[in-house]
Amino acid sequence: MKLCLVILIMLCSIYESFSRYLHIKGGLVVNHDNSALSDVLIDSETGKIIQVGGNFDDYVPPHTRVIDAHDKLVMPGGIDPHTHLDMPFMGSVTCDDFFSGQAAAAAGGTTMHIDFALPVAHDLVKGLEEWKKKAESSCIDYSFHMAVTQWNNKTYRDMAHIVAQGINSFKFFMAYKGALMVNDEEMINGFERCGQLGALPQVHAENGDAVTWGQTEMIRLGVKGPEGHALSRPSVLEGEATGRAIRLAAYVGVPLYVVHVMSIEALEEVAKARLRGQRVIGEPVVSGLALNESVMWDPDWEVAARYVMSPPIRAAEHGKALREALSRGVLQLVATDHAVFTSVQKAAGRGDFRLIPNGVNGIEERIHVVWQTMVNSGLMTSSDFVRATSTAAAQAFNIFPKKGLIAPGSDADVIVLDPNQEHTISASTHHSRIDSNVYEGMNIKGKVVMTISRGRVVWEHGKLNVTRGSGHFVPLPPFGPLYEGLSKQQTSIQLPQRYGPTPVRRAGAEADGQSEGRHEEL
Repeated sequence: MKLCLVILIMLCSIYESFSRYLHIKGGLVVNHDNSALSDVLIDSETGKIIQVGGNFDDYVPPHTRVIDAHDKLVMPGGIDPHTHLDMPFMGSVTCDDFFSGQAAAAAGGTTMHIDFALPVAHDLVKGLEEWKKKAESSCIDYSFHMAVTQWNNKTYRDMAHIVAQGINSFKFFMAYKGALMVNDEEMINGFERCGQLGALPQVHAENGDAVTWGQTEMIRLGVKGPEGHALSRPSVLEGEATGRAIRLAAYVGVPLYVVHVMSIEALEEVAKARLRGQRVIGEPVVSGLALNESVMWDPDWEVAARYVMSPPIRAAEHGKALREALSRGVLQLVATDHAVFTSVQKAAGRGDFRLIPNGVNGIEERIHVVWQTMVNSGLMTSSDFVRATSTAAAQAFNIFPKKGLIAPGSDADVIVLDPNQEHTISASTHHSRIDSNVYEGMNIKGKVVMTISRGRVVWEHGKLNVTRGSGHFVPLPPFGPLYEGLSKQQTSIQLPQRYGPTPVRRAGAEADGQSEGRHEEL
């Protein structure tokens, strides 16, 4: 009897491996704008969704595997727009590479992420080539943002090359002085070039000069532990930099994406800009929604250091404000800023918090933690959840409806979530290479029981089925929705007609450099 059972299981496994089609049956299909009981038919060979609708048992082709999704939610796979895999930083390298990080993502219901590529010695092209090599081990879909860390003529030219390679966003660091930070002049030039290329400028918004001063002050006062990290980078510095970046983007006339919004001050700057009609996206990260800074005062240095990231995790009232803003659409989507370092790597900062590698985990936990904090709390509907974890990112980076939607013709990136299954987050069961977890012990009601990436079942029954090198690079086209109609808006860098034609023709124009027929364009 046991032998027969084993043979039956093996035959079922062989049949499933040769099944070209997947028929997800009886689930509640949830998109960002609606939900309905529907079946989903997927072609695993093309990696596309063929049909969504009522029961179509009579129409399914042969070699179809049926997946029972009764009493479960069927949703677009998650898109994490902010990760750092295999990234050199602060004298170390993040311990998740593209294979381990993406495997963890798949186990948590994320089917695509956008990683930040860093220049090599300020060279964008060399940086992109380096990140392409890193991504050769990938097992789910991915794309890149590119950081700009210096401004010169070569940077200007190389940005066009980067966009032609399928990257439509550039990040400018307003912090990490002496390493990644750019000044306002460099940022303005970069913003202008983004506008010309139809790329989305992004900012890490902290006042880097003030942070450096605050760090020096903490050391002078004898505060050398992880709590010094939080104290040296207060929320006011994040708010100031966010407001400055938003106003400079308005001055140049480009949209703006503010990564990891962690504070009330930064949130308020984003909200005010959006009320003015400015095109600004505010991105909270899951750690900012669910955690608070008190852990950095833990008497166990190793525990406290796990939570060091920048901008820092804030006091509880900031998390509450971020959750409410996300629920109301003031903030649009949730990322992770997944950048993980082991306890041994973090220990480089014992005796000086400035040397603790910055970063926390989240690529595997994001979907579940957002479900617990936002949906189970009543702050969001399941459709709101899909918008925040998938669709909004697809729209912002101009790949919707290819991604972020369950519909015929869309990529077959699908998750099945059991809203009644309970589980507990733990480093002992996660799939990241990090030896700790900042969400350790968090109880979750609702679990991703299946992840489908481009028509391939990569997570099922608590087991991964991922293949190194099977991931796909997804090109991100320029001039996405945030640019639509933007050229028609009057911006302050255009010649304003406030009191008549500009420049004004005056007597003695030679003295003003306005000789007839010779006027420089602004």
